[in-house]
Amino acid sequence: MSGRSAGQDTTEKKLQENGAGNAEKVTATEVAANEASAVAGNKGTAEEADHKVPFSYWTLFKSTFIISAFTVGGGFVIIPLLKSKYVDEYGWLKEKESLDLVAIAQSAPGVVAANASIIMGYRMGGILGTLTALLATVLPPLITLTAISYCYAAFSTNPYVKMVLKGMQCGVAALILNVVLDLALKQAKKKLVLPMLIMAGSFIGSYFFHVNIMYIILVDALVGLFLMRDAKYN
Repeated sequence: MSGRSAGQDTTEKKLQENGAGNAEKVTATEVAANEASAVAGNKGTAEEADHKVPFSYWTLFKSTFIISAFTVGGGFVIIPLLKSKYVDEYGWLKEKESLDLVAIAQSAPGVVAANASIIMGYRMGGILGTLTALLATVLPPLITLTAISYCYAAFSTNPYVKMVLKGMQCGVAALILNVVLDLALKQAKKKLVLPMLIMAGSFIGSYFFHVNIMYIILVDALVGLFLMRDAKYN
């Protein structure tokens, strides 16, 4: 009887030790989960603090709709406008991040304006942000072309419409030039030779030799992949 009692005592002691060990593991797991949640929350709070304007889907729709409505001259024109709005004015995206997203939009198949809106909208607001930005991008030209289709003859021969479009194209050209100079000056301040060579080579290939822009982007991507791995290019 005494041997059986000692065995039972030993078993109960081991069970208690195992229970205490499991409790400690559970506690440690909970602490780790709470710390991870706190870190994620602090990160989200820090990102929100960087926003100059609080993010909302209505603001995203409204600003993208206005930009799309006044974008004249091709899909690439919308890119500096999006950058000016989302990076400079709202602070919803970092400048380097926006450039990376634009590079993806340019190299992906499809309309550049729609691609840029889709990928930026997803980065800022997930799937709903994508749908919001895409709808806001597509609606203005859809409405405009629908209206023009009913009175095409009047629009095509109206001298006032032609003058308005020419004035808008001049303004858009100035915006594109402003973004180009801004990016070029920022690269020049870094005093890195390779990025400047890439910019100059891309311009020469496109303007003087009329190389297809897709080939230029592909070559630039390969150069970045193999020659720009150093942290100084970040």
